[in-house]
Amino acid sequence: MELSAVDLSPVPDDGTATDAYANTVAAARQAERLGYSRFWVAEHHGMATRIAGTAPEVLLGHLAAETDAIRLGSGAVLLNHYSPFKVAEQFGALDALAPGRIDAGLGRANGSPAADRALGTDRRVQNPDEDHTEKIKAVVDHLYDDYPEGHAYSDLEIPRSGEAEPVPWVLGSSPSSAAIAGELGLRYCFAAFIRPQLATRSFEAYRDHFESSRLADGLDEPQGMLAVNAVCAETDQAAARIRAVAEATYKRMQRGEIGTRPSIEDAIDELGGVPQPTPATLDAEEWPRAISGNPETVAGLLEQLADRVGVDEVMIQHVVPDHDVALRSHELLADGVGLTAR
Repeated sequence: MELSAVDLSPVPDDGTATDAYANTVAAARQAERLGYSRFWVAEHHGMATRIAGTAPEVLLGHLAAETDAIRLGSGAVLLNHYSPFKVAEQFGALDALAPGRIDAGLGRANGSPAADRALGTDRRVQNPDEDHTEKIKAVVDHLYDDYPEGHAYSDLEIPRSGEAEPVPWVLGSSPSSAAIAGELGLRYCFAAFIRPQLATRSFEAYRDHFESSRLADGLDEPQGMLAVNAVCAETDQAAARIRAVAEATYKRMQRGEIGTRPSIEDAIDELGGVPQPTPATLDAEEWPRAISGNPETVAGLLEQLADRVGVDEVMIQHVVPDHDVALRSHELLADGVGLTAR
């Protein structure tokens, strides 16, 4: 199994965005050293007290200078806020900074109404799936200089390394996003920490709709990745304590409390106790929103979930407020899966 990581740049308690970005750099360096395949950074808006990851295109440029070999990417750039041409220019520049190492993860999401207004986003798109499909295709056409002769954009060129174009991925959490990835013949990453119950249906939709395409780098067969909220500690019980933050954060979101994150102790209090450890073997239809355990437990859980949807790469996401705890979790995960350190 290949293992990758996506980082939200969480703001430490009593810290700032500067601290959050320094921690993201440290996490990227560690991931590279441990043998993770990719390190992606996320895009969220209007959550400054909790998450500093607002501009992946900026942070990736810095990470390119701070790492040597690991693939870097966005998880995801939210295309509903931006011009496809500008996004393509950004990833062309990133490719020039880190030739052959850039993934262009493309997604969509609305934030708060205020954040969307500030971004100039139209939330009343008539055909959102069609609009998203066209924007993804436009980004890829710009990146690969693939507009036909005579097209209004055929003379536009994107500055880049000239070695290898950024690799596009479609990111989503529903069968509709999976179908878009399949129809365009692009790679697909499913966010199981958002709608885990749709994972199997989404990958079925991806494969059912997949058509080999001239887009991107000529992908002939479906290629997918599963993103999972997972934390690891020395024991299953210790890991369950850490997972309490993810469980309590989700309950807060259900209550409409967006942009807050409890400490481990506060999360345990809110939940009425430490969550039960994730069982080593999941029921056939069981899709937890977050999993936890010791290295052997989590490695087994990741393998079960990956096998269900037919992928061989898992991306780890987590909501861990303590930076050292998060780094230790990634280290134990690498050990459990058996990654080869660089």
